Amino acid sequence: MARLCPLFSGSSGNSYYIGSREAGVLIDAGRSARQLDGMLRLCGIDPLAIQGVLVTHEHSDHISGLRVFARKYGLPVYATEGTLSAAGGQLEGVDLRPVGDGLSLGDMEIRPFPVSHDCVQPVGYRIRTGDGRHFCLATDLGYLSPEAQEALLGCDMVVIESNHDVETLRSGPYPYHLKRRILSDHGHLSNGACAAFLPQLLKSGVRRFLLAHLSRENNSPQMALSAALSALTQAGYVRDVDFLLDAAPVENSAGKTVIF
Repeated sequence: MARLCPLFSGSSGNSYYIGSREAGVLIDAGRSARQLDGMLRLCGIDPLAIQGVLVTHEHSDHISGLRVFARKYGLPVYATEGTLSAAGGQLEGVDLRPVGDGLSLGDMEIRPFPVSHDCVQPVGYRIRTGDGRHFCLATDLGYLSPEAQEALLGCDMVVIESNHDVETLRSGPYPYHLKRRILSDHGHLSNGACAAFLPQLLKSGVRRFLLAHLSRENNSPQMALSAALSALTQAGYVRDVDFLLDAAPVENSAGKTVIF
């Protein structure tokens, strides 16, 4: 059965394992190789089960542990040409491969799609697992572009950014230029923008939602979940009956795994 292990999520590092116990892929590697290794094992995943690493973009909270981890396990690393060019200097000795329009790894079909963020050529990923389940990850995006919306529709499970509460960010201590960046179309998706799209996703067939990349300073799991739950209940849906909703932990110290 398909499983998702959200290893790390947030500005301090991001990484997700998707697949089965026997084989799967890692999306991003934004913590040290030791931390990635430990969290995978806590989730019951042998790192040797990983068939490749998919990179969303070159920011350090997504690739800081990638070079050591990929070299340790001899893993190919896939990303867009722009991301490989931007990150190449930090990934010496790594087997770097362009993701192109998509690829197959084992029995998984992987399709990247463009997202809007302040880096060279960022993407999200939609994955069809070996047992026919559809998964999509869309984080680090200033807004939900038509391409991102299309990729998210009809999945069995989605990981979607719910980064900040707009009013908390505006009234908080961040300098103006950083607030402007986060709120821009090349920044991060707010709780409100994420929540507004969830009823459409549920109507398309999505039943499991994991809110991700929550800001420690400008958000909380309670605020993100409250916004999402409000939008879904106002649309007439019932939690734990029509849908399952959770927030990704900063560190998955409980070894939580989602089966879908």
